[in-house]
Amino acid sequence: MGKAVKSNKKNTRFSKFIKGIEIVGNKLPHPFTLFVGLTVIVLILSFILAKLGVTVTYLAASKNATEAPKEKIVVVKNLLSYAGMRPFFENFVKTYVGFAPLGLIMTMMLGIGMVEQTGLINAFMRKTILGAPSYMVTAVLAIVGINANLASDAGMIFTAAIGGALFKALGRNPKVGIVSGFAAASGGFTANFLIAGTDALLAGITESAAKGMGIEAPTHPLINWYFMIAATVVITFVTTFVTERFTTKFLGDSTDEKDQSILQQHTVTELETKGLRSAAVAAVLYIIFILILTVPEFSFFRNEEGNILPKSTLTKGIVPILFFFFFIVGVTYGKVVGVIKSEKDIPKLMQKGLSGCLSFLVVALPASMFVYLFKESNLTTILAVNGAEFLKSLNLGGIPLIIMFIILSTFINLFLTSGSAKWLILGPIFVPMFAMLGLSPALTQLAYRIGDSSTNIISPLSYYIPVVIGLMDQYKTNEDEQNGIGTVISLMMPYSIAYLIAFTALLIIWYLLKLSIGPGVSMFM
Repeated sequence: MGKAVKSNKKNTRFSKFIKGIEIVGNKLPHPFTLFVGLTVIVLILSFILAKLGVTVTYLAASKNATEAPKEKIVVVKNLLSYAGMRPFFENFVKTYVGFAPLGLIMTMMLGIGMVEQTGLINAFMRKTILGAPSYMVTAVLAIVGINANLASDAGMIFTAAIGGALFKALGRNPKVGIVSGFAAASGGFTANFLIAGTDALLAGITESAAKGMGIEAPTHPLINWYFMIAATVVITFVTTFVTERFTTKFLGDSTDEKDQSILQQHTVTELETKGLRSAAVAAVLYIIFILILTVPEFSFFRNEEGNILPKSTLTKGIVPILFFFFFIVGVTYGKVVGVIKSEKDIPKLMQKGLSGCLSFLVVALPASMFVYLFKESNLTTILAVNGAEFLKSLNLGGIPLIIMFIILSTFINLFLTSGSAKWLILGPIFVPMFAMLGLSPALTQLAYRIGDSSTNIISPLSYYIPVVIGLMDQYKTNEDEQNGIGTVISLMMPYSIAYLIAFTALLIIWYLLKLSIGPGVSMFM
């Protein structure tokens, strides 16, 4: 371990820099307080700018393709007036309940809660990892970790913990397993082969920002799915490469002796295996059922013209389709393994699944008011038009503009770790701004997700860094060994940089080839 100690000393200045970021970041208020403050700022700005007579003039496109764009003048609306406050109070409850992300995240979490609370995800992860050859463990741990966001934040903790235990059992350095597992689950949080609660949550915010500005474009939870599938493969490779080429050399690693007792503790039981098989059968049958209702001409999930794209019952009803998928698969597994003994257990498990988003339900109250008032004040239009004009004056093409936004997201993520909170702030500004430059809300959301995901693991404000430190302390080989925030962040930095480069490069390739980033979703307006 001498080599690791020496390397840590070289990172003293960097650790001090990170500590400085931690001090500054800790001064930021809770997201709830932050949105209350932003709401107050919007109210004051609307009053001042309205009194100053601030306006903006631009060419607004018509919904009728045959009509030419018309000049439109928008003025700032004073919200601190009878005309501004009366609708606010009259529609207070409606604004909160009708907040797009609220319904989406609650519905998705009710469904995902069934596969999480019954133990299906946990068993599937262990089955996947333990069934892999030792030389493939890093890659398998990475791909499982990336897809672990299906279990929301719990996936980060589980993947790091199982990574440490598994590597120790295989005779390898358990710290390497902890680091690579956490890096994959947290840094790859936005990628997945399937659709997770994150997709629904961010899409709901995007929908709110787009509809608030009258932007007609797809905003369903699948708008980034094609890209995320490819990103899962790329980030798996990147995680494996960084782990084997850097982390193992830095921390030291070997494959001396396997600890069969530890392996035995995490082995999937026969009952769990039976449950997984039954769940797989249920999943296949459900998919076949959906295909029967989709493939035939003029079938249920097609629109009245017999098409699926751009709009149909399939694209508009993707949330309930996913909900029933998770619900059926979860209930099937739960019944087989005995977690669900009667119908009374089902609502209890769904309730536990919903508890994971209680904090968001609280933050959504001031956030919904902020989004509503921000839109009503017309400040979104003022910012979007002026921002678009400024970006146009820089003569930036699509790629430089996207890269600038990604970098902005990575920087903000160091101080505000909540992905939904950041997007609630940035979405209403950048969705309309990018739309005015011909870039779709789906692309704007994707660029944001890349920046947000890449720096999750190096944010000193991350709730999970203390968890990683605790896990690393469990495998201390020297009592004098110190594991702190600087230790974790220094180990995560190579992953963060590699993720940012890989995600961005993949997006550039996607952009140049003009590939669809989701079902019926283009990068352009």
